[in-house]
Amino acid sequence: MKRRTFLTAGAGATAAALATPAIAQGKIEWNLPTSFPKNAPGVGTNVTNFAEKVAAMSDGRLSFKVFGGGELVPPFGVEDAVQQGKAPVGHNPPYYAAGKNPSLHWFTAVPFGMTAAEHYAWLRYGGGQELWDDIYAQRNLKPLYSGNSNTQSAGWFKSEINSLEDLKGLNMRIAGLGGEMYRKLGVNAVLMPPPEIFQALQSGALDAAEWVGPFLDQAFGLQKITKNCYLPAYNEPSAALAIVFNKDAWAELSPDLQAICEAAALAASQEALAQFDYHNARAMAALEAEGVIFRDVPDDVAEGSRRHGKRFVTN
Repeated sequence: MKRRTFLTAGAGATAAALATPAIAQGKIEWNLPTSFPKNAPGVGTNVTNFAEKVAAMSDGRLSFKVFGGGELVPPFGVEDAVQQGKAPVGHNPPYYAAGKNPSLHWFTAVPFGMTAAEHYAWLRYGGGQELWDDIYAQRNLKPLYSGNSNTQSAGWFKSEINSLEDLKGLNMRIAGLGGEMYRKLGVNAVLMPPPEIFQALQSGALDAAEWVGPFLDQAFGLQKITKNCYLPAYNEPSAALAIVFNKDAWAELSPDLQAICEAAALAASQEALAQFDYHNARAMAALEAEGVIFRDVPDDVAEGSRRHGKRFVTN
């Protein structure tokens, strides 16, 4: 898939399309904004996959019109829009709303945190989903786990990183607590929507960028700017995605439609994980053929990351 295809898809959509549930002849059609380009591999396709499964399993009684990041609401404003009733449901990584509650990082990613399998095990059997429900209920939201990237990259750097000293003063796109951790290492951590990363690297506004992993990073063209990619991602070992309903909208759904949404989200999560695992390996080989060098994070950077990361997840 060409980078331009999904970065520009639907750019003509306007905010005037904000969601009002359409109900006709017993059928419900809801707008569903995501934080990502809607056909971006892995992340955008996660929400379109969910929508397709719900429509199929409900025999069309419930359907969603998916809007990419920025088409309907700002990429980092999805949960606000759902909470305010501007959209009945949305899709994002929960930590995009961590300004509302720092604990939301735990439902996406934390430094030196859980693998995808461990994260889902915690949600399913360790009380994670119940805690998530309680936290989101405070904002009148209902979350459903819908996917995970599994293993990620630590980032792409224009200059080779040989020690902690090389990080100091770098402008780097990096999300979540990983960004806070890197600030402690001297990095100027910046959060920006994914479609802006390539241009910011190209223009010199960024010296480095962390996005997801080889599969998505290749699709966004980061290898065209620099050939230095670092592993592993201590900052964000894996990252989860979520379908988030307004609780009032969720209550409007019959029990069987709620069950269909839950089953569709879980099925979409497994497809996302398989997609990332399969395509990451292929992307690494293709990137190496393009001259990309996958480098190890230097030992002192790993140790500094561990020291500061531990403080974030234990406080």
